Amino acid sequence: MIKGRLLNPQGQAILDTVYRAESSIERMRGLLGRAELGSEEGFWIEPCNAVHTLFMTYPLDVLFLDGNGVVLKAVSHLKPWRFAGTMKARATLELAAGRSAGFGRIVGKQITWQASQ
Repeated sequence: MIKGRLLNPQGQAILDTVYRAESSIERMRGLLGRAELGSEEGFWIEPCNAVHTLFMTYPLDVLFLDGNGVVLKAVSHLKPWRFAGTMKARATLELAAGRSAGFGRIVGKQITWQASQ
């Protein structure tokens, strides 16, 4: 995994710690067996248009993004043993449950992931 940050269209950081899955194994594993994300952490998966919370012990917020980083769909408090997705998504951003509310109206807005220097 590579550590980076999440930026708004103005280039300002809105999350300083966002991990990005780099291999197919990391994408398949996702957050399974990992500690719950902190309120200032995220997990970016690309390519990905659907997620599941099978075997998870905590809920997540999930943002589905198109190829330009525009948020297509936001799912809040996705409970364990559930599925969510959208066919047009190119990437997903998993967040601690309730965290996406802090972004305000995020659907339709563009966000980008940037590797840490």
